Amino acid sequence: VDIAKYDVIMCPKCGYTALSRYFPTLLNVQAQRIKAKISPAFKPKPDTGEIYSYDDALERYKMALVNAIVKGTKASEKAYICLKSSWIARGKAEELGESNPEYARIKAMELEYSKNAFEGFVAAIQNENFPMCGMDETTINYLIAVLGQMTGHLDVSQKMIALILQSQTANNRIKDLARDLKDEILNSKK
Repeated sequence: VDIAKYDVIMCPKCGYTALSRYFPTLLNVQAQRIKAKISPAFKPKPDTGEIYSYDDALERYKMALVNAIVKGTKASEKAYICLKSSWIARGKAEELGESNPEYARIKAMELEYSKNAFEGFVAAIQNENFPMCGMDETTINYLIAVLGQMTGHLDVSQKMIALILQSQTANNRIKDLARDLKDEILNSKK
């Protein structure tokens, strides 16, 4: 069971949708925006039961992203939704297998979500305070490094790795992960 498929809560009446960690923290002004821009066009779908397919999960994550945009949330929240959406797309691609004609489209979707997550987290570290999405600075730096490597932003990835390796507060486990990522990047450049 891929638990990431179940991290989005959607109101079946008004269309308000968010990651479980953000669902209860709706401000009045945000609720008014949802009522004005989401609810009128929202058409509830029949309940799919207790088990979600990857398609169900992708649809819910897309709805969470639209809601986050309408609510005017921080860049980190939108980036986090994109990150988790990329994981769902990756799970769907793995489930399909490389021989499936849909595989390339889903992998492209995964890459697009990864790019959006990368850009969102880079913007967030410039404008927001830590913790972000429940993560400390070292964790966010590592995520940016991984996403940068995945999306071809190797210069940013290497800068984030250097920050982690020089950090006095980063634990050995994340420093080891950063070293492994650094080695991957160096090997890919050869």
